[in-house]
Amino acid sequence: MAVVVVGGQSQNVGKTSVVAGLIAAMPEMRWTAFKLTLFGHGMCSANGEPCDCETAEHTVAVSEERDSNTGTDSARFLAAGAVRSLWVRTRTGDLAEAMPRIRKELEGAENAIFESNSILRFLRPDLYLSVVDPGVWDFKESARLYLDRADAVLVPEGVLGRPEWNGVSLKLVEGKPVLPMRPPVYVTEEVVGFVAERLGLRKKAW
Repeated sequence: MAVVVVGGQSQNVGKTSVVAGLIAAMPEMRWTAFKLTLFGHGMCSANGEPCDCETAEHTVAVSEERDSNTGTDSARFLAAGAVRSLWVRTRTGDLAEAMPRIRKELEGAENAIFESNSILRFLRPDLYLSVVDPGVWDFKESARLYLDRADAVLVPEGVLGRPEWNGVSLKLVEGKPVLPMRPPVYVTEEVVGFVAERLGLRKKAW
């Protein structure tokens, strides 16, 4: 089984589009997809809405998407061709509580793809892609923490230039492959070819 993790610097840089694009481009992998969301400071992991509850039953929530038309990120994965799509929600700092369930779901998967940075604390994937946008100043601590572990960085048009990031050194990605995203096409032939090669898949006309 291959495990691929797609992380990124912040919201709205294309992480979900990259995951969906890889699922659609490589249907033979029969992906089980995971969307991980961490909540905190009054956000409830049971439904993603603000609340005042701190009860144990809301520490972890895992739901399987069964409708590809709901408009959620997990629905996008299903619509792209994932065999299964799961949404994992935990409070910030409580991801460890979800790992037994995640590992159980992995047992039945042919191949797995995650949208997450924080999962790298608990899993060593076969491939980790980090999605970054030099024009976006926000850079999550979880993305910075694991940036040097990325096998490649995905960047709009494949050009890092002079990023707007504060406190993040380009030395963390020095020497790493820089692969292009060309929105609305986030997964280019170069990206799919790189993933296939790193996973040891037989070359084909992608």
